[in-house]
Amino acid sequence: MSGLGGLNKSPDGVVLGLVQLQLPNVVNPDDLAVQTQQICGMVAKARRNLPTMDLVVFPEYALHGLSMDTNPEIMCHLDGPEVSAFSAACRDNQIWGCFSIMEYNPHGNPYNSGIILDDKGELRLYYRKLHPWIPVEPWEPGNLGIPVCEGPNGSTLALIICHDGMFPEMARECAYKGADILLRTAGYTSPIRHAWHITNQANAFCNLIYTASVCMCGSDGTFDSMGEGMIVNYDGMPLGCGKWSPK
Repeated sequence: MSGLGGLNKSPDGVVLGLVQLQLPNVVNPDDLAVQTQQICGMVAKARRNLPTMDLVVFPEYALHGLSMDTNPEIMCHLDGPEVSAFSAACRDNQIWGCFSIMEYNPHGNPYNSGIILDDKGELRLYYRKLHPWIPVEPWEPGNLGIPVCEGPNGSTLALIICHDGMFPEMARECAYKGADILLRTAGYTSPIRHAWHITNQANAFCNLIYTASVCMCGSDGTFDSMGEGMIVNYDGMPLGCGKWSPK
């Protein structure tokens, strides 16, 4: 899709930045506000670091951490201050962004949601995770199906979240709907490392689609996320892999 890690961008290429973000510990609204600004700062850093970058992708749980806390005080709304801040960061830095939020649900448990914003800060894709990892995750199963959207430089994007990628039907539906880049955001810990690698590669090869998958990394003092971000070609061959090994 591009040469030299995106420095030498091809005319029809799409340059992706996958953020292996340090696990935060978010307990209250002040913590949420601080982490929101941390993410916005990294959007700006992505643009400064690589002017050719089209889309910066943050992992699942980038905003809320892995505590699985469903406290309504720290849940997000699509029209809330966190999403507004992400929108402004994309607009101000003229870059697309993919973000994770735990979304308030007045009728049940919160949704684990993902959004893609364009370089003008406009919402282009809105997805709620269909397959929470039972019994670990408390989230309500999504009810928006599997949307796709037009992406940068003529691409078509799809987004699935973490455990969704373990089901081949999810990637197949993305391909059926015309996606040529499948984003998969996650918060996985190291026992999932092998399954993470083979499903990202199988999803790419079986559907002739690029997959770009990114996970949280580091430790919050309780959980250790594994990192291991990877971009896989449509023939199942990894083009790039990140690393992080918990001690």
